[in-house]
Amino acid sequence: MIILTGGAGFIGSCFLWKLNREGIKDILVVDNLNDGEKWKNLVGKQYKDYIQKKDFYNAVISGRAPNPSAVIHIGACSSTTLTDADYYVKNNYEYSKVMALWAFENGVPFIYASSAATYGDGKDGYDDDVSKLNSLSPLNMYGFSKHIFDLWLLNNGYMNKAAGIKFFNVFGPNEYHKGDMRSVICKNYDEVAQKGVLKLFKSYLAQYPDGGQKRDFIYIKDAVEAMYFLFMNPSKTGIFNLGTGKARTWNDIAKAMFACVGKKENVEYVEMPEYLKPKYQYFTEAKMDSLRNAGFTKPFSELEDSVKDYCGYLKNKSYL
Repeated sequence: MIILTGGAGFIGSCFLWKLNREGIKDILVVDNLNDGEKWKNLVGKQYKDYIQKKDFYNAVISGRAPNPSAVIHIGACSSTTLTDADYYVKNNYEYSKVMALWAFENGVPFIYASSAATYGDGKDGYDDDVSKLNSLSPLNMYGFSKHIFDLWLLNNGYMNKAAGIKFFNVFGPNEYHKGDMRSVICKNYDEVAQKGVLKLFKSYLAQYPDGGQKRDFIYIKDAVEAMYFLFMNPSKTGIFNLGTGKARTWNDIAKAMFACVGKKENVEYVEMPEYLKPKYQYFTEAKMDSLRNAGFTKPFSELEDSVKDYCGYLKNKSYL
């Protein structure tokens, strides 16, 4: 049985969708459904059973959990603004260690979600070479919690037993429940469609014009293809960046959204909250050599095509 933690979340539920499309249904979904409408991500999906995170954790540590064929550990707190450091450590680090050791003890593949947030401001680049892990300086507690788990695997000799995925800016259907952590596309679609205006943060660095800050945006449908490749090739271990390898601007996002709704471009640049300024990433771009060298050859969608596809889901509030 495949164990899929975070299986009702954004990336987890979309990976569940991908598994189902490949005819795979022997899956135990683990999550916490106390977040409003996250349960909707599971509607129409096929899986053997569902269990709340706390109950599953207790089952693992007491030896009552079912024998896994693989552990896909996507469940984590992905908020970049939460200030409870203890919660990050318990949820993203300690819990992840338990899941990893359980997978290793059972001799099964362990795939987990790391994050591009581990790279901090990117001054040292976005290279997923594990020999460079110790030089990374995350800007927020979320990135730090992911980083120390990466380091724990490396320092304990487990990196050859795991596949860590450093997700960049993933967007797409099933993120509706994420509140402030939703993509700009999701948060602003209704206002763009109805009022014809999009608000973006101003830039506070001279080398980036307003809206010219760049991120590596990757569509969820592309992301789950890469995840499935790693799932089907358990001998591919280590850390893998998952972006497109091509940074695009927020203005590019805006242009694509206005084109989708058939309205004239109208962007308002607003002040960035003070708490966010020292933690803001002005540029991210995944170095994709590791995943490509591992054998993943599928091309990634162009941003404009991805935004167009996603806007179709947003218009109808539909799910994968």
